[in-house]
Amino acid sequence: MQVSENPWRGDGLTIEVLTDVPVPSIDATLAESVVAEHLIGGETPLVRAEGFGTEVWVKDERTRMGLGSFKALGAAYVIAHHAAATGASDLGQALEDRTYATASAGNHGLSLAFGATRFGARAVVFIAETVPESFAERLRAQGAEVRREGAEYEASMAAAAATAEAEGWTLLSDSSWPGYYELPHRLMEGYTAMAAEAARQMPGPPSHIFLQCGVGGLSASCAAYFRSVWGDGPQIVNVEPAAAPALQVSIAAGGPAVADGPVSSMGRLDCKEPSIIALKGLARDADRFVTVTDEEVEAILPELASVGLSTTASGAAGLAAAKLMHLPEDARVLCFLSEQADD
Repeated sequence: MQVSENPWRGDGLTIEVLTDVPVPSIDATLAESVVAEHLIGGETPLVRAEGFGTEVWVKDERTRMGLGSFKALGAAYVIAHHAAATGASDLGQALEDRTYATASAGNHGLSLAFGATRFGARAVVFIAETVPESFAERLRAQGAEVRREGAEYEASMAAAAATAEAEGWTLLSDSSWPGYYELPHRLMEGYTAMAAEAARQMPGPPSHIFLQCGVGGLSASCAAYFRSVWGDGPQIVNVEPAAAPALQVSIAAGGPAVADGPVSSMGRLDCKEPSIIALKGLARDADRFVTVTDEEVEAILPELASVGLSTTASGAAGLAAAKLMHLPEDARVLCFLSEQADD
C-alpha cells in the first residue's frame, strides 16, 4: 500500500484547465426525490463489519435497484431527469426517439440500459473484446444493444463517442473531460442519494471515510456531500488500484495526468485517467490518496465472504485499505461495499 497526503486539501487546485469545471453537486434532496419518484427507491443497509479491530460501518450497495451496485444511481438518474423534463403523461415512452450510448467495463452500462428501457429509449453499450460474454448477456437482459469495439476500455469509449456523434445519439459517460461536463455532473449527483442515506444511518460522525475510486465519481460525490454534513472532521481517504493510480498521480502532478500500469483485478477501478470533475472535487475534499495492490485486496475477500459481505476486488478496495492502515482502536470508519460478487 502506498499513501500520499493531499497538499491541495481545502483550497483545491486552481490551475487554468480546471477553471470552468464544476465541483461535484451536493444536492442529495433532489437526487433522493428523483430516485423515489421515477426509479426504484428503497435504502440500502448500513451494517457493522467485525474483525477490523475498530468500529467499521459498511454501506452495502449490492441490492441497489436490483442492479447490484451503486452505479444504478448514475446513468439511470440522468435519464430519469430527461424523461421528467419532457412533461409526457406516459413517462414509459417519454424518450422513445432518443438513443443513449456509452462504453462500459461493468456496472455503468447496466444502469444506462435500465434507465433507457424504463423510459422508452434505446441503449447501445460498447464493450471491449476482453469483457466476459456473461456481462454482455446481463446488458442484453436489461434491453441494451451490445457492440464489441477495441482491445480495452479506452478504445470502446472512443468508438462510443464517435458513433454517438455520427448518429446524433446522446453520449452518456460516467467520466468527464474538458468540454464534457453537464451529463457526468448530473450523473455524479445521483450518487449523493447513497451518501445521504449513509449519513442518516451512521450512529455518529465517522473519524475516517474510505472511498474506492476508478475515474472518481463515487469518491468525489460522496466526499463533497460528507464535507457538507460533517465538515473537516472525518479523514477522507481515496483508494485506487496500484496499477491505476489516476487520481494519486494527478494530485502529485498538480493537474490531470494519465497513470500507467498493468491490468488490475479491480476491473471496475482500473481507470488510467481521472474524471476532471472528480479531480477538482477530490483535490479540495480528500485528505489522503492511497493505492492498494491486487494481492492486498484479494486477501480480504474470503474474510468478507465469511461475514456475509461477499463482493469483488473492486467492491472491497476501501475495506482493504482501512484494514491495512491499522487505525486507532477508537476510530469510527465508514466504507462502501460498492458492488455484488461476480456470478
